[in-house]
Amino acid sequence: MTTAVNRAELATVLRRARARVSPADVGLPAGLHRRVAGLRREELAMLAGISVDYVVRLEQGRGPHPSASVLGALARALRLGDDERAELFHLAGSAPPTPGTIALQVRATVLRLVDRFVDLPVLVTSAKGDILAWNAMASALLGDLSAVRPERRNMNRLRFLPEPGDAARHPVGVGPGESAAIAAQTVASLRTAAARYPGDPGLRRLLADLQAGSPEFVALWRSEPAGGWRSHRKTVLHPRLGPLVLDCDTLLVPDDDQSVVVYSAAAGTPEAGALSLLTVVGTEMFLPADLVDQPEDAASAARPGGGRAPSR
Repeated sequence: MTTAVNRAELATVLRRARARVSPADVGLPAGLHRRVAGLRREELAMLAGISVDYVVRLEQGRGPHPSASVLGALARALRLGDDERAELFHLAGSAPPTPGTIALQVRATVLRLVDRFVDLPVLVTSAKGDILAWNAMASALLGDLSAVRPERRNMNRLRFLPEPGDAARHPVGVGPGESAAIAAQTVASLRTAAARYPGDPGLRRLLADLQAGSPEFVALWRSEPAGGWRSHRKTVLHPRLGPLVLDCDTLLVPDDDQSVVVYSAAAGTPEAGALSLLTVVGTEMFLPADLVDQPEDAASAARPGGGRAPSR
């Protein structure tokens, strides 16, 4: 059920939240000579998967009625807490997500933990494999995750339903036997989520897409029992540093049924040296030229509409 949109208050909340989120908070490069506090409108649009024009209209109090998926994407991009997310939904005339659905909001305490991993790549994933948050080191290792469309930021979609637009992400699991093992673990974890959240609409949609588009997934779904992610090793093929064999540990956030995935390497190994190099080079390796030294309005004008239309 929806009610009227309080456009003025919604605009205020969005502007205030955008101003307090730094690029580093969401794994983006800050660039040089930055002239705006917090995120640029273009950066928020990219993270949320909507056009810059749509963000501008919302912040000016003249936007259309945002869908629940857009509100959820904005809440994640702006790192809103539970109360702020509920406020955002109510101001937009929509009901916040109900119990029994998969949690897609990362709590502030977990985000603070992620922020402390300054020298290790870290991801936060949902029960159905959505990539909800990451740090700058994760982007430096795995590729510019913000360039992957929000609806594509899901481990299962990236693994079983690849698209040309996923090229921004570096290949993962390229070592001997790794691909099959990762695929099996991915399906086992998704089967566990399906048992826990039978009514979650996003999960039902994901399963339908996977079963319609991936024979490999269908075969594994028929044969793999339920299970969860376990610590293992992954080979990441980095375009500049070559193949890196890294330990991949999963820390559980039981209250929200989310996982904090940490990549690391033993001291003294070539991989440890490569990770140290990434802390120095960091996200500069994928810093877009049009985000380096432009004010917000110029950056927005450089790419009218942000290059992506909002999904309604």
